[in-house]
Amino acid sequence: MKKTIRWYVLSIIILFAASADDVRAQVNIPAAYALIKRVIPQRSSAFLIENLTADEKDAFEIESKHNKIILRGNNGVSVASALYYYLTEYCHCQVTWDGTNLNLPQILPAVAHKIHKATPYNYRYYLNYCTFNYSMSWWSWGRWQKEIDWMALHGINMPLALTGQEYTWYEVYKSMSFSDDDLKDFFCGPAYFSWFWMGNLDGWGGPLPLSWMQSHRDLQQKILLRERGLGMKPILQSFTGHVPPSFQKHFPASKLKKVNWNNGFADTYILDTEDPLFAEIGRRFIETQTRLYGTDHLYSADTFNENEPPTNDTTYLSALSLRVYQAMSKADPKATWVMQGWLFYNDRKFWKAPQIKALLDAVPNEHMIILDLAAEIEPVWKRTDAFYGKPWIWNMLHNFGGNIVLFGRMDEAANGPAIALKDPESKQMMGIGLTMEAIEQNPVLYELMTGNTWQDKPINVDEWLKQYQLNRYGHINKYTEQAWRTLHHTVYNGGEIIRDGSESIITGRPTLDSNTVWTHTTLNYKPQNFLPAWDAMMKAIPTCSNSDGFRYDLVDVSRQALANYALPLQSKWVNAYRQKNIGDFKKYSRQYLQLISDMDALLATRKDFLLGPWLADARKQGNTTAEKDLYERNARDLITLWGNADSPLHEYSCRQWSGLLNDFYKTRWEKFFALLNDALKQGKDADIKGFDRSISQWEWQWVNSHKTYPLQASGNSITEASIIYKKYRKIIGGSYEE
Repeated sequence: MKKTIRWYVLSIIILFAASADDVRAQVNIPAAYALIKRVIPQRSSAFLIENLTADEKDAFEIESKHNKIILRGNNGVSVASALYYYLTEYCHCQVTWDGTNLNLPQILPAVAHKIHKATPYNYRYYLNYCTFNYSMSWWSWGRWQKEIDWMALHGINMPLALTGQEYTWYEVYKSMSFSDDDLKDFFCGPAYFSWFWMGNLDGWGGPLPLSWMQSHRDLQQKILLRERGLGMKPILQSFTGHVPPSFQKHFPASKLKKVNWNNGFADTYILDTEDPLFAEIGRRFIETQTRLYGTDHLYSADTFNENEPPTNDTTYLSALSLRVYQAMSKADPKATWVMQGWLFYNDRKFWKAPQIKALLDAVPNEHMIILDLAAEIEPVWKRTDAFYGKPWIWNMLHNFGGNIVLFGRMDEAANGPAIALKDPESKQMMGIGLTMEAIEQNPVLYELMTGNTWQDKPINVDEWLKQYQLNRYGHINKYTEQAWRTLHHTVYNGGEIIRDGSESIITGRPTLDSNTVWTHTTLNYKPQNFLPAWDAMMKAIPTCSNSDGFRYDLVDVSRQALANYALPLQSKWVNAYRQKNIGDFKKYSRQYLQLISDMDALLATRKDFLLGPWLADARKQGNTTAEKDLYERNARDLITLWGNADSPLHEYSCRQWSGLLNDFYKTRWEKFFALLNDALKQGKDADIKGFDRSISQWEWQWVNSHKTYPLQASGNSITEASIIYKKYRKIIGGSYEE
């Protein structure tokens, strides 16, 4: 009873905070102080917070007074940004997912002249539907708290907030007399919510326990309370027509259509917007969601995520769009539709100018915001007349599937936002954002991209990288400069030949080819040109080894060197097999397996690269053994098969993690090499297709297994990287000269 009362009171507090828009004009000082205490608990007393009156866009000020550092802002995000500006510019510190430096000077530097910064961007957007699963599936409140602090420090004020949406749907359909049995094939497992929310799949990875829905309802309320307390305006969800498979049983006259995502999953059911029930359910959803979570009048709704509409008729598309908007606006007249622009990028064959214009024009400009989801890859705004007058946001997508690879378009992130902002053709560009499918990798790209928040000019990457090194490592030396100059012009040059970072052939399902369906090994640079970065990082060890960020970067650069080397090594055993040279085949296949083991040992030295925490965090979410097993199966499946044993998406979300390398990828290769070795001995061709069928069954067995893996790093990153470098550097360099 007490828990119910507490939950109800918390809901009312959230709802009040959500509707009290005038409060956000000032800083919630206790919330801002609490953030400072979480980030720098030992030095928080050195800071004072004051309100700053700002115009439409956020601003902050910093100055020194009476031995205190004064942080002024018009909301909590501005104050947090002021703190981070002081920490990075004056104390040379840094807070990232993968290595943090908060070694503040004993005497905090004074600010000689008052600093004033104002952002040119109304909105600083954050997250992608996919991030909630590829990275956040198993997050507790403790991890969420750290992320919200990171968001505030980096100026984010418009986060996507989808946690707990399944409970909203549960309440909506229960109010419409659906039983738990009616809904068991609707709700998916926790690792697949992103695609359930977007209407791509039902039920897979379930059945979802009610205990999950209730616990994540409570978690979402904490998330929103914290985000709103810092002045953020979270984006919740709206109804786009996705209904349970049992819907027609309750409403036999309803206008339903089946759609299929074409990725190995069953059909889902979409309620036609013309059906009167569409508006009714849309209203119920917004009203229920608002009661549970409050509202900032921002709603995400994606009508055709990787599914084509039934017709390209512009009248149809316009009417459909209007009805989707009306479903939210009837419940909330202040509703603004925030649309991911992924469909315009992903399916340009269907979404030509007339179709895009029809979809967008049906909604009033002041009630719609478009996310140019991958503007650093292909700016859709340039071929849509800046989304035909709609407010829009320039976003960096960067990562797909959570795959581990050094990659990014550094120059585009540094220059793209400011260039677009100053371009008169960009019209209503209102913000910048981060829309990666997964986080906790390539921290440099995210520090760089968020560096645009408080300025309207392009960033000088060379100068910025010097500051980045100073903040990350505590100082700069010629070797770190050499390393980052090389990284900038190789892995971070973006290039035009690939969309996203290349995987290593190691993580692909065993093959004689150099690529698989989801394992693309083409690099945007010559691999030999990357090696000087590795050399320089090794030379920097004596002066940088105490830096957590440096140790992460050293492991990551070493990992990339080995991951790249797998391809020329593969070609050696492939050639030996095709030439029926059994001696060389055994030699090079053994070396290949040893390479995987060496990578595993290297990555075991950093918790960032461990499989164990991902699985353990999943199990922690369960209350019973059955729930724990279900969540672990979800966790294992997403990063390997993605679906069932016949899934066409296997390896889409591959991970170079210690534990996964040895027990999953290496074991697959061992089985493949045994097949090829037997074929050589018997003088016949190996049955590769038969292997694919059998290995998928073994993969499914692994998905359903329960071996535990280390939760803490083992070994020393510097020592292990030095061993790896000594063993492989000359060999790898020579492989690119052959």
